[in-house]
Amino acid sequence: MTTALITGSTAGIGAAFARRLAADGHDLVLVARDTKRLRDQATELHDRHGIEAEVLTADLATDEGIEAVADRLDDRRNPVDLLINNAGFGNKGRYLDVSMADELKMVKVHIEAVLRLTSAATAAMRERGRGGVVNVASVAAFVPRGTYGASKAWVVQFTQGAARDLAGSGVRLMALCPGFVRTEFHQRAGMGTDNIPNWMWLDADKLVSAALADLARGKTLSIPDPRYKALMGLVKVTPRGLLGGVTSRTGRKYGPR
Repeated sequence: MTTALITGSTAGIGAAFARRLAADGHDLVLVARDTKRLRDQATELHDRHGIEAEVLTADLATDEGIEAVADRLDDRRNPVDLLINNAGFGNKGRYLDVSMADELKMVKVHIEAVLRLTSAATAAMRERGRGGVVNVASVAAFVPRGTYGASKAWVVQFTQGAARDLAGSGVRLMALCPGFVRTEFHQRAGMGTDNIPNWMWLDADKLVSAALADLARGKTLSIPDPRYKALMGLVKVTPRGLLGGVTSRTGRKYGPR
């Protein structure tokens, strides 16, 4: 039986990964900031699927939180076979409307934590000759949309570059780029979602199934829905200057307010 560690496991995409991996028989290490929610989640998954679910309370916006998770990933006696770097958040407001403290917190969680946890996990996995990492990014990585999009673009580039460097080692890395998913993400950021068209919403459980299938196929980038694949295809052929104006207007019309 293998073990998967999931950051941001108590809600949204992280919770969907936990449900699916537990159903598939994986033991879990559940990571989030809320100890009570973690314990409730661990109990439910254990009772429903008979797996072992370890709880690790950590805030990845702090050095102490990152170090605690990195130490767990570095534990050779209780190895982690699959890392899901899912923890993340959004800030409400345009550039310069968001405080520098909040911007730096985003960089800490989306970039520094992903780098340090991926490095801790893959170093141990390479020794064993097997393992996998899914770094949750976003389709926002492909359009100019401020610090959030920039941080997710870093996740994509870093993951694909690391995947090339580890080719042949038995360790797989993949960046997952979903679109809008019905989670607590927007609520926590104080963003409304009533103006987002229904066709743009994705189901978290279906997204996770598609992502795991892509990882098994050895993909380093997963955009797990035909609608968003088509949109990203258009993005690739649109001039950057025009794209910036379009995404800015689209963000004001359809994006969270």
